[in-house]
Amino acid sequence: MDVVVQKYGGSSVADLPRLEGVADRIARSAARGERICTVVSAMGRTTDDLLALARQVTETPPRRELDMLLSTGERIAMALLAMAIQKRGLEAISFTGSQSGIITNDRHSDAQIIDVRPVRIQDELSRGKVVIVAGFQGMSYRREITTLGRGGSDATAVALASALGASYCEICSDVDGVYTADPRRVPEAFLLENVSYDEMLDLAAHGAQVLNVQAVEWARKTGVTILTSAAHREGGHSRVDTRGTGLPACGVTVASDLARLSFGGSDEELRTRLGESGLPFRPCRAGAQEEACCVVAAGELPEWPSLRSELSGRLGPRLTLHEGMSGLSVVGMGLPPDAAGQALETARQSAVEVLGVEASPRRITLLVAESQATRLTAALHRTFIESPGRPAEDPPG
Repeated sequence: MDVVVQKYGGSSVADLPRLEGVADRIARSAARGERICTVVSAMGRTTDDLLALARQVTETPPRRELDMLLSTGERIAMALLAMAIQKRGLEAISFTGSQSGIITNDRHSDAQIIDVRPVRIQDELSRGKVVIVAGFQGMSYRREITTLGRGGSDATAVALASALGASYCEICSDVDGVYTADPRRVPEAFLLENVSYDEMLDLAAHGAQVLNVQAVEWARKTGVTILTSAAHREGGHSRVDTRGTGLPACGVTVASDLARLSFGGSDEELRTRLGESGLPFRPCRAGAQEEACCVVAAGELPEWPSLRSELSGRLGPRLTLHEGMSGLSVVGMGLPPDAAGQALETARQSAVEVLGVEASPRRITLLVAESQATRLTAALHRTFIESPGRPAEDPPG
């Protein structure tokens, strides 16, 4: 009998009616003879609400205590879902990340899974039970509760799918797959039926919300096929495996709440100072200026206010911070050699000021004010995906 791992995101279990709908979906899967291991996220905005509560106590909550707090959200969801499944006449049992054998390193708030020992899950599956696992969390080798960062339930699900020898891992959310852009920003965006691991890694790392980066890394390393599906409606899905989209550019993504650091010194000095604060050096270009320049994903750092003060103290007036920015990335395995020039020309014709540029063979990222992100996303989609190779036309008027 096949084992199938399903993961349900927070929006899929945002309230009790939606949670009951997920229980119905799991029951249908069990009726087909599949052994089901389900990974569940915290309900709705629970994680955000808990984080806001912590910040009412202190602007910079300690990461360890934050993990203790935030990990409770998934425990609520897993217990309620197990109850709902039992109500449907099936046997179900819920496990925390540590009970499930999810072993991580000891970095709080963005831990990495280093091993999976799903002995208890295997025992309960063999007894015919549906197993519900709290996503987003694990236990470090020091026996500390850890969390896996935003979207970490995806990583829980893929790592378990690999360890259990599952036929595939199904990631269920409000959308039915991976689109060429966020359909809320770009109505012309379309579903990608097949996406390669490498394409998905670049999309996920630069703003696509469908899958977590660590999940895709695990899938690529272990060969797990990921299916992305809608939790509450029938429709298509995207398959993430070794097959690619076949498109030169496969998506335009948006990463919000970025900060640009401009520094009146060398790249090496800025790299060193960032390293002292535990931050990676992600260089960018900002016009013709000769200052060192880099990007920080400020929104992903719970202690960003204190890090910002620390950097300002170390670097003094030579440091200039620009916050509230978005990074718009064009991703693809076959971007043209002049992709950066095309992207900048598209921004010029869209009357959007570009505040920084990052470039690599498979990605071009433009930093812009968040208020202009939607307009430029749609324009970049037209240039690179709807009509690749055709120069963007000046807007009328």
